[in-house]
Amino acid sequence: SAVVGIPDRDFGESVAAAVVPRDGARIDVAALIAAVKGRIAGFKVPRKVLVMEELPRNQMGKVQKNLLRERLAAGNA
Repeated sequence: SAVVGIPDRDFGESVAAAVVPRDGARIDVAALIAAVKGRIAGFKVPRKVLVMEELPRNQMGKVQKNLLRERLAAGNA
């Protein structure tokens, strides 16, 4: 999984997350957000969650957060 900031009309920037489920697992986005709300400050809770088959990575294996940010900001969540 990865977390990025995306543009927000009201706050300037909001939190968005991309999550990759383990093989055969299903992710309940509402349950995920509810679980996170009980553990971290409200402003850190993702406003959008995108479930993906895999995260985009560069040749070194690092997550390409710029690509995630673009997808999440485009409304693909």
